[in-house]
Amino acid sequence: MWDTIRESSLGQLARLLSRRCSQLLPYPEELDSFELPANLSSSGRLNDEDLSKGSKGAATATASEHSFFPAPAGTATPSSSSDEKDLEAATITTQTWDYSTTTTPSIETPSNPVPSTPPPPPPQDGEVVVDWYSPSDPANPQNWRLAKKVWITTQMGLYTFAVYVGSSLYAPSEPQVMAAFGAGPEAARLGIALYVLGYGLGPLLWCPLSEIPAVGRARVYVATFAAFAALAALAACVADGLAGLLALRFLLGFAGSPCLAAAGATLDDMYAPWKLPYALVAWSASATLGPALGPVASGFAVARMGWRWAGWELFWLACPVLLLVAATLPETNPDAILHRRAARLRARTGRPGLRCEADRKRAHMTTPRQVAVDALLKPWQINALDPAVLYTTVYATVLYATYYSFFEAFPLVFTDMHGFNLGESGLPFLAFVPGLLIAVPGYIVWFRLKVEPVMRKEPPPLYGHPESRLLPAVWTGPLAPIGLFIFAWTSRPDIHWIVPIIGLMVLFVGVVVSFQCMNFYISRCYPKYSASLFAANTFARSCFAAGSILFSTPMYEALGVGGGVSLLGGLSVLCAFGTIVLWRYGDRLRIRSRFAQSS
Repeated sequence: MWDTIRESSLGQLARLLSRRCSQLLPYPEELDSFELPANLSSSGRLNDEDLSKGSKGAATATASEHSFFPAPAGTATPSSSSDEKDLEAATITTQTWDYSTTTTPSIETPSNPVPSTPPPPPPQDGEVVVDWYSPSDPANPQNWRLAKKVWITTQMGLYTFAVYVGSSLYAPSEPQVMAAFGAGPEAARLGIALYVLGYGLGPLLWCPLSEIPAVGRARVYVATFAAFAALAALAACVADGLAGLLALRFLLGFAGSPCLAAAGATLDDMYAPWKLPYALVAWSASATLGPALGPVASGFAVARMGWRWAGWELFWLACPVLLLVAATLPETNPDAILHRRAARLRARTGRPGLRCEADRKRAHMTTPRQVAVDALLKPWQINALDPAVLYTTVYATVLYATYYSFFEAFPLVFTDMHGFNLGESGLPFLAFVPGLLIAVPGYIVWFRLKVEPVMRKEPPPLYGHPESRLLPAVWTGPLAPIGLFIFAWTSRPDIHWIVPIIGLMVLFVGVVVSFQCMNFYISRCYPKYSASLFAANTFARSCFAAGSILFSTPMYEALGVGGGVSLLGGLSVLCAFGTIVLWRYGDRLRIRSRFAQSS
């Protein structure tokens, strides 16, 4: 517990401001009893000369001493190759090691190797690479207790839910915002559209920043979420004009966005590849439930207390989550952990040559301009040249745009046709809950019985045949258009309101399973580019979702709810066929791709 508090943002701040806190929450390197590995000290213990900070006689390491782990037989073999990260976007993470072998490290080379960042030159004299002290090093997130991993996963879920629910908490406020500021319906709908656009743009900045070892993920999470909570309060009590309210809504989405894209990387830091999907599906559940539960949470309150109440509800939700994250969320980025360890060792021994591998790589990287170009342009180049990636992006945008179009369809169906009041009109979103309760356990059971045993046996980075993991999406893909057509053709005053709600439940089963399968497929087949691809995917689907909020009402007015939703159902039919094509011919596409991992 004390280690978690020490590693949290509040713990780090307390150590920085108070020497007493540094003594109460020390790192192993700060204890008098600390012993260095044999590679750093012949005696294995810090001597008096090493203890003198900046000592002129500090020992130097030769080029052969470039790792904490000995080089002879018994050297570890990577079990998760470093090419599973987005190197071209300056995303550098540590490897997961299997110490059961006695061979030298080797990384499987695909038949069509993906271009990557050149490795740094060998360590120079006096330079020592700081790594994990042992295979069971407690600082390594992969070695943390399961309870600690589950707690961090829970925090990521709460954080993500708070941000996503903020997009739709505003929805019941639109009529009152129009009356308060004399605005038209299009201007009022911008409150949701700009929020969604903000959290689509944010990952393009926050994700690369969180991968810098000197920064890390936890600091970005806490700093931006503190801004999110403050902006929520400002939107609730200060905004006295429509322009100011809309600007605050955009900044809210932008400030809350880091977790939406980087939480997957946080979970990846802790879990083995065959355990990661369990954590991801739990985290994704919070992300998909957030927008659905927003109108439920704010509808009745806004009807009674006014439109500002939605902002206060978001502030009240954000504050306790912020306290939890600030007080108990440790840093999980392995590069950031080793960067800070190297700094503590340099401070104690006075040996400037102690550096972590990530710092050495960054010192020999290309210019910041090239890094930015690769991070921002490379994903779109891959989308243009790789049909599989383009399909997953298009599918995500169609599903996301459909999801957010319901914020405009529901008032037309349940308020105008069935007489629901403002609070009741958000209750149909609860149909997504049983859909989620069907999809998530079903996917977990299938993965546990069919996929995990195979992944444990197969080598990285593909861990078997990735197209086989699309099978649940092939099975459930037709449920999305079926659910949409049920909703479209039964949204009539003479048909009971429960029937279109059943269609929503059917739709959500297909959406949840398809998202899980697509995301896992991309992360395994495009390991070097996955971070930037997911950021680009988030940006694309958020832009389309923001647009759907604005064009869906004119579409429904022109075509009717039945015609408009049927149009979306037709698009989802094409996407379902695309999933079958990817499942059947994805391996051939990977072989021809310049970017995918083919073996």
